[in-house]
Amino acid sequence: MTLLQSVLSAALVSGGVALVATFVDRRADLNEAEAEFRFPPDGQFVEVAGRQVHYVQKGDGPDLVIIHGGAGSTRDYTFRFVDMVADRYRVTVFDRPGHGWSDQLDPQYTRSFTGKAESLNEQADHLAKAADTLGVKNPILVGQSYGGAVVLAWALRHPAAAVVTVAGVSHPWPGGQLGPLYRINGSALGGVLSVPLITAFPPKARVVATLDRVFAPNPVPDGYAQYYDIPMTLRRAVLRANARQINTVYPQVLEQAKLYSQLTLPLEILHGTDDVIVPADIHSIPLSQKVQNANLELLDGIGHMPHHAAPDTVVDAIDRAATRAGLR
Repeated sequence: MTLLQSVLSAALVSGGVALVATFVDRRADLNEAEAEFRFPPDGQFVEVAGRQVHYVQKGDGPDLVIIHGGAGSTRDYTFRFVDMVADRYRVTVFDRPGHGWSDQLDPQYTRSFTGKAESLNEQADHLAKAADTLGVKNPILVGQSYGGAVVLAWALRHPAAAVVTVAGVSHPWPGGQLGPLYRINGSALGGVLSVPLITAFPPKARVVATLDRVFAPNPVPDGYAQYYDIPMTLRRAVLRANARQINTVYPQVLEQAKLYSQLTLPLEILHGTDDVIVPADIHSIPLSQKVQNANLELLDGIGHMPHHAAPDTVVDAIDRAATRAGLR
């Protein structure tokens, strides 16, 4: 092959790659626009340090703040749960940074080619400031899954009346490994290559299977898949933010777990015995042993979503926390 032929071949390959990338990005743009049209903000916004935080607030009474888990949003709670407690609490549900309609905290975290993400402490500080701006005082904090680690960070750093963790992440796990999709999407290279493909060509069968797995062994509630903003979680920025935040949480909970004995506020811990995503024996049971004022309730036959599978039990735990904190 002559030099000219080699140059032409390289140019053709490069041009083909560019065309494919353009097509993928264009299709991803269209899917994201459709998702945002179908699932507009269902709450309001508060600005913190120049960044927008989306929240839903409802009810009246002692302040109750709810923080969602990985790949979550306010809609996980406005589906049904908020209405179960808004009769006696002022409920504020936040989209965590980079999720739902909330901005990420810093432009460095929005880049395609990076593995950096907001830390637990950064998220806790940011959301605590948002709550303070809204006039939320001495709240009961509720956190599910990854959100459990965030509310524990919040309680370690800012005033709170009580904490309720629901299938919450709190401790490092053996090996510190995650599923391959998290590792790929959370990497600098995966953020550039794999994430746009997922947004452009959503793997619908995998999405359904993942939803079933998250709720297992309990069923997905009727109407949840239609109400919850699954297409919003498949936007490129959210896929990257979620994977990177989860990828970087292991060393953070390793250090955070050393501080739990400092907590003196009432702590209610709920965890399903059939939760295989965040196992109780690795997280909630050790947490209950480190916090003197902790109450652990293990829920037989319940998986990773107790606030859907056993919502009355979660409400009872919140009420106990409020009573123990002198708010009821």
